[in-house]
Amino acid sequence: MLTLPNHITNFMDLFRNQGYQIYLVGGAVRNLLLKKTTDNWDFTTNATPEQILALFPTAFYHNDYGTVTVVTENNTYEITPFRKEAEYFDFRHPNKIAWANTIEEDLARRDFTINALAYDGKTIIDPYNGQIHLKQKIIVAVGNPEKRFSEDALRLIRAVRLAAQLGFLIEEKTRQAIKKNAHLIQSISWERIRDELIKILASSHPSEGIIFLKNLQLLHYILPELEICFSIPQKSPHRHHIYDVGTHLIMSLKHCPSTNPITRLATLLHDIGKAKVYHQDKKTGLITFYNHEVVGEKMVRQIATRLKLTNKDKEKLVLLVKHHQFSVSEIITDKAIRRFIKEVGKDNLQDILDLRKADRIGSGAKPTSWRTELFKKRLIAVQKEPFKVTDLKINGYDVMQIKKLQPSPQVGKILKTIFKEVEKGKLKNERQQLLAYLYDLDK
Repeated sequence: MLTLPNHITNFMDLFRNQGYQIYLVGGAVRNLLLKKTTDNWDFTTNATPEQILALFPTAFYHNDYGTVTVVTENNTYEITPFRKEAEYFDFRHPNKIAWANTIEEDLARRDFTINALAYDGKTIIDPYNGQIHLKQKIIVAVGNPEKRFSEDALRLIRAVRLAAQLGFLIEEKTRQAIKKNAHLIQSISWERIRDELIKILASSHPSEGIIFLKNLQLLHYILPELEICFSIPQKSPHRHHIYDVGTHLIMSLKHCPSTNPITRLATLLHDIGKAKVYHQDKKTGLITFYNHEVVGEKMVRQIATRLKLTNKDKEKLVLLVKHHQFSVSEIITDKAIRRFIKEVGKDNLQDILDLRKADRIGSGAKPTSWRTELFKKRLIAVQKEPFKVTDLKINGYDVMQIKKLQPSPQVGKILKTIFKEVEKGKLKNERQQLLAYLYDLDK
């Protein structure tokens, strides 16, 4: 017997007390069985939407699937009547939806056996051996896998996402059906594909998820720029790489210390430009990839647009790929480090350091070097100095008080003059020293 939170039991009792059946269903049951935390509580019932609304007058539903959303003071619940579906007309949406009479009919339309589970508070309804498959750690389609994927092609990538999140394998018949129907992913919107891809990257096993996409031929339609990288060699005289470009990118992703999915995506794509600039000298055998970061920057911008990333995520992705080749030479000047920080942005410094670490490990090198560690210390030291006028320990009010000025462009010019002196190292950003300099300015 699974233990449910009191608020879930109380909510289900509201239906049972009115003579309705109600079941917790899908991922919530799966997570309870796996002893994982659950944020989404989805229910199915034999009550119609109208009957549900009668129980909860403030609830609402504006969809074709009968899903009613109930919002309480502390929780949100989604309840969908038992339903069965006819043929699908666009590999995504059913032609017709009809209410079903039993929970078994409802579960028959679901995607994978580990999601075709229902729980009424006492008994688990499991007509497709989902509990066994949870123990075996495999993803299995409900019924005929080809039919499941032709109904809703998003299930093709969802299977991979579940495998990556749970650390499961995909059962052979299901795997073969995904491979055979991989082309159907083209019928799915990029927003939907993006959401599943981001979940794969945010999962506990992101590199394995990308390998699944490649082996199941989904990568060909989702990230063809990455797929071609597996045919680009890197091993050559005087080069440290031990993998082809694609494998290097997978290994980099595997070892990326960041949990941010956009940083992980940047890690996966940071060398994607190498496929276009690859050159091998016929005499020496030396392989070069000149300006691959420049080409890669343009490519990831196009990829971000295709995936319909937000502007914020797009700029972060492009910025990390553009600057991933940053120098950590011990002879680099403070001025150059300051410029690097301004270009990358303080908020992205840890991300680009994580990418560098992943890049090194993915190349077969040690996670770090003495130069990198020195560079990290210098990043901290340099950031103690002001980066812009507003970082100064004095402000426009001080200028107006001391110089007896009214608000005017002249105030800003004086602050800029002082900032330049601090930037050159001629002044320290200490209030008393800056005030003293201000008093003496133009005397």
